Amino acid sequence: MRSRLAALSGLWTPNLALQLGIGLSLAILPLGFVSVYQTYKVLEERQALSETALLEQTQQAVSESRDIIQSALSTAETLAITVSVFDTEEETCDAVMARVVEESPIYSFAGFVDDTLSLVCASNGGRQDLSNLASIRSELTGRRTEILMHPLEFIGGIATVSVAVPVFAAGQFRGTVWIAVPISALNDQLSTVVPDVDLVLFQSEGEIVATAEFSDFRRSVLPASHGLEDLADSGRQTFRDVNQDGITRDFAVVPIVGDRVLALGSWEPRHKSGWLPGYEGTFALYLPLAMWVITIIVAYIGVNHLVIRHVRRLRSWMRLYAAGRGGLDKARLDNAPEELEVVAEAFRAMTRRLSEQERRLEEDLNEKTVLLREVHHRVKNNLQLISSMLNMQIRATGSLEAKHLLRRVQDRVMALSAIHRYLYLARKLSLVRADTLLEDIIQQLVIVGTLDDRGRQIAVTTAMEPVEISPDQSVPLSLLTTEAAINAVKYCGMSRGTDAWINIALKSVSEDSFCLSVVNSRAPDGHTAQEAEVTPIDGSGLGSKLIESFVAQLNGTLEISPQPDRYELHVVFPMTWPTQDEDDA
Repeated sequence: MRSRLAALSGLWTPNLALQLGIGLSLAILPLGFVSVYQTYKVLEERQALSETALLEQTQQAVSESRDIIQSALSTAETLAITVSVFDTEEETCDAVMARVVEESPIYSFAGFVDDTLSLVCASNGGRQDLSNLASIRSELTGRRTEILMHPLEFIGGIATVSVAVPVFAAGQFRGTVWIAVPISALNDQLSTVVPDVDLVLFQSEGEIVATAEFSDFRRSVLPASHGLEDLADSGRQTFRDVNQDGITRDFAVVPIVGDRVLALGSWEPRHKSGWLPGYEGTFALYLPLAMWVITIIVAYIGVNHLVIRHVRRLRSWMRLYAAGRGGLDKARLDNAPEELEVVAEAFRAMTRRLSEQERRLEEDLNEKTVLLREVHHRVKNNLQLISSMLNMQIRATGSLEAKHLLRRVQDRVMALSAIHRYLYLARKLSLVRADTLLEDIIQQLVIVGTLDDRGRQIAVTTAMEPVEISPDQSVPLSLLTTEAAINAVKYCGMSRGTDAWINIALKSVSEDSFCLSVVNSRAPDGHTAQEAEVTPIDGSGLGSKLIESFVAQLNGTLEISPQPDRYELHVVFPMTWPTQDEDDA
């Protein structure tokens, strides 16, 4: 159906459901965009909050370790202010350093190194020249606060995190206060945090300061795609990466002592959805799209259920009615909307009115047909009555000439009677079978009537094609055939020992034109006694005038061709189509 419409209009027109779906799509599309944008911003904000929470959790997880380092730094800064007062008294200096260690069990060593890199005093009472320790020479002479991790021999040979604070007096560099904290203490603090996190403290240079488990495999918790030095340069941040073992983790980097010591937290991912906070985020982001799709589907189904299916049913009713099927006044729609039910009722009312009008027209047509048949029947009876009266007059007349003239009139009356008899018996009055009609006329005129006057034996043959003509043409054609046949009988000649013959034919010469041919034999010499007594069809006699008149009524052409052995008459006439009234009849 769609292809046929496209062929007619050159354009495809979408159906109502599709048009409504497109309209709703365009209507709610801005709302969908706004909803997606708002959802995206909410997810972005949630992501930021999630990152902030991860940083805060990492910050909280290393808070005790940070306090330890910060405490050591604060203590060292305090000693750096006061050590210049008693550094010249070694015993006093040793006692102060020892007291610092005693009062803070997390410290494993406290001491003062002068500007010549000599250990002046220490909590363990040791004295040592540190100038040969190249690993820490730069930190001791750098005149800035340093945080070191070295297993130094002068502080017990254990791995420690050391805080070195420079000492100045009167603007002059005097040395460095040294406080060491065992790494084990920091590791213990890191190991007491929640089990789903791996913590690492590292310097800004990328050196690890402390981990939850100090072992040769401690770097396995580090991210595979990020170096510690790069992380220190980037500062506070969060990211997702795989660690050295290939496990996906969430990482957080937070500074804990200025920008010199940072903490790296490796957390178990709470969500597996990439950049989204979780499956609920994915659902929230794609919910507007899902609602848009659901809206279109619901609209399509709703329109199809409420409108399209009823319209299709109405269309099927119209097709059935157009095909001639009745009884649609009882057709009903199933749960149709009020508007469509009104349309259906209007259609049913139209079918009832049209059916009633068709019934009345059929009754009128039948009545008209009956009346026409009755008219033809009465006319036929009247003509037969006239023919009988003429026959009685012929018998009562003594003159041969009068009998001959009355016989000619009777033949014409009988031809008209044959027409009305045929129309009375015909099934359809709009078209007349000319071949059947002419066969009937020829039989009664030539065989029954005319041949008896002279007692001649004339062989009559017919060749009639099944031709249909209008009733208006049937009268002149019948009378034309009658006159031509009568003339053929009158002027039919014959040779000695042979019978006379007449050939009457009706055939189609084109789609809408026909030819009537009447051919009769003639004597070879062309001068028989009979021919000498009568006038041929050359326009001088009554018969020829009647024939010409009938030919004119048929809008045809007359051709007369005398031959040595025969006489030919040909009439070619067009088909005249019946009028609307005749067609209705």
